[in-house]
Amino acid sequence: MSKKRKSFKEQRIEGIKNKIMEALQNARKSPLNHKQISVSIGMTKTQDRKSIQKVLNELSASGEIEEVNRGRYILNPNNKFFTGKMDVTSSGMGYVIVEGEEDDIFIKNKNLNKALDGDTVRVLQFSKKGKREGKVVEVLERKRTEFVGEIDIHENFAFVRTSDQSMYTDIFVPKDRIKNAKNGQVVLVSFDDWPENADSPFGTVTKILGYPGKHETEIHAILAEYGLPAVFPKEIEDFANNIDTRIKEDEVKKRKDLRDLLTFTIDPADAKDFDDALSHRVLDNGNTEIGIHIADVSHYVKPGSILDQEAFLRATSVYLVDRVVPMLPEVLSNQACSLRPDEDKYTFSALFELDKNAKIVNEWFGKTVTRSDARLAYEEAQHVIENAARDKSCVIPKRIATGNKEYQLPKEIVNSILSMDRLAKILRKKRMNNGAISFDKIEVKFILDSDNEPTGVYFTESKDANKLIEEFMLLTNKRVSEFVGKLNPKKSFIYRIHDKPNSDKLEALQSIISRFGYRINMQESGMLSKSLNKLLKDVHGKKEQNLIDTLTIRTMSKAAYTTQNIGHYGLAFDYYSHFTSPIRRYPDIIAHRLLLHYLENGNSVKEEDIEEMASHCSEMEVLAVNAERDSIKYMQVKYMKEHEDEEFLGVISGVTEWGVYVEIIENKCEGMVRLQDIPGDFYVFNKDDYAVQGRRTKYTYQLGDEVIVRVKQADLVRKHLDFILLGHK
Repeated sequence: MSKKRKSFKEQRIEGIKNKIMEALQNARKSPLNHKQISVSIGMTKTQDRKSIQKVLNELSASGEIEEVNRGRYILNPNNKFFTGKMDVTSSGMGYVIVEGEEDDIFIKNKNLNKALDGDTVRVLQFSKKGKREGKVVEVLERKRTEFVGEIDIHENFAFVRTSDQSMYTDIFVPKDRIKNAKNGQVVLVSFDDWPENADSPFGTVTKILGYPGKHETEIHAILAEYGLPAVFPKEIEDFANNIDTRIKEDEVKKRKDLRDLLTFTIDPADAKDFDDALSHRVLDNGNTEIGIHIADVSHYVKPGSILDQEAFLRATSVYLVDRVVPMLPEVLSNQACSLRPDEDKYTFSALFELDKNAKIVNEWFGKTVTRSDARLAYEEAQHVIENAARDKSCVIPKRIATGNKEYQLPKEIVNSILSMDRLAKILRKKRMNNGAISFDKIEVKFILDSDNEPTGVYFTESKDANKLIEEFMLLTNKRVSEFVGKLNPKKSFIYRIHDKPNSDKLEALQSIISRFGYRINMQESGMLSKSLNKLLKDVHGKKEQNLIDTLTIRTMSKAAYTTQNIGHYGLAFDYYSHFTSPIRRYPDIIAHRLLLHYLENGNSVKEEDIEEMASHCSEMEVLAVNAERDSIKYMQVKYMKEHEDEEFLGVISGVTEWGVYVEIIENKCEGMVRLQDIPGDFYVFNKDDYAVQGRRTKYTYQLGDEVIVRVKQADLVRKHLDFILLGHK
């Protein structure tokens, strides 16, 4: 996105303003006249002094400085300095988010002072009535030093136009820093510096990603946009490949040997790594022992090793539409640590003795060695749950069998699945009664051919088999964090927390869902989660389900990792951690190490060290989620490219002053209808009614309406769908 370039005169005046503000700030409360200021900032020529006086008059008129007596100035004493994070909007304006402050500080484009989205800045807040407004006085830390964009090469220089909507300037690339890039290619460019009088920052091309619109170019651009690696460095691969992954008898003797227990995995049909397995047995007293066995990644990934450093930097695996970018090299993620059938594996286990009401009678945590007897897909386990009662032989049909061949599942596995399903449903019911919120959002998946071209769309929904696994993973995560959290004296740990919903967001949700005839109870204590669950249940299968599911999720606070436990609102747990997926999440590795340390009576680990790691993991999780969403959006646009000029039935999923967003019902691809592309009238935005209305006809389109749209354009470069709105259904 390019912006109008400032003239040299505008740049000069802006530079003088910044220097004056800095001089007055350094003078503290001592007033300075224009001569003292000119000496302080090194601008003593007659013409310079005239410019300084002009700028002083402007700053005084805006309230940023105060003339305390004739010709002598100080910073306005009512102004305050804050440090915060910069949030730049697509319009080029900004807001500084200050921790602990309720309202953000508005920053006009001219007052950004070279600050970019996400930067940590020091800001001067003006004394203005009505709203907080300010000016960036210093960029303390850059959030990003690399950007993705399309290069525009001229004879002696180039500009990179970034794809980031919040980036309000191009990046200038001198001729000797273009490398071998060709005009129009997508490149990764480093942010080198931003000279004082330059309109744009200077950069260097560090990587050429390819031509826009090509599949590999766009996928690698998504990863590069968020600073996520596409491959492992050779030294990391070599290090991992040289790890001795054999199961050794001396190590087995240090562990509880559970290889004789009936054990199996249940995962998606296309899963490559299996980091959790379940065991099941009926005890002599009639109770049931459920074992949750987690790959012992920490046995191979030693603290401080280059492999550990790489895993920590990545912090999470990234799941794009067409590939997984793993946290660990394949020799570990898909082989040594993966609980594949008929292979002995080192594991970290939780054993729970449950009575018939799923109440925990006994529990045990520790290092184990296990052996999976079978690998099941969710579809196979679901078939057992749905059919075993009437089909005792429980033959798995070819259409859902992972091996694409009909087979009969052993009776003991069938009985174990049915027993665990019964217990899981009791655990889930207890959780719901305690106030947990049930988000069973429909996920969009793509059928890809060998060239990663989307040939179809299908939806996945959580069924009993998924919920069976979920409940026992939740139980393990909960009990591990409870075990550590209740130790006396208190021990430091890494928790997964989730705060209560924001009341303003709930009010906004209430306003929207009321248009569909739904309500949530925000008044009575303890009723919110129950009414949210009722809402999610009531919309299930309705045309507005995906819209309301999405809006409800957005009212929730963001889950995060921290040492400061406040519980998990969405799950209704006082203690919760991540322990069950160490192949793909670094916080789980941290939890494994800490639990083992405390089981061996170790002293509490320094909280500051864990908090620093937790904060990094939270940040990387956000980047990974954003990359995953971008890849889905790209694939949706790619899929719709083959359907340009076709008509579809959709639901209005968003209304703004610039256009209407519509989600196609049959494939859940979302695009935008610009207001000028609504025929028959001039439409204007009605914020209060979440609608647009024709000025002449008063015809209205509002949130949730079913409409017919035609696909105007599927833009692979912008990853954007443009629709034309043809009318109501």
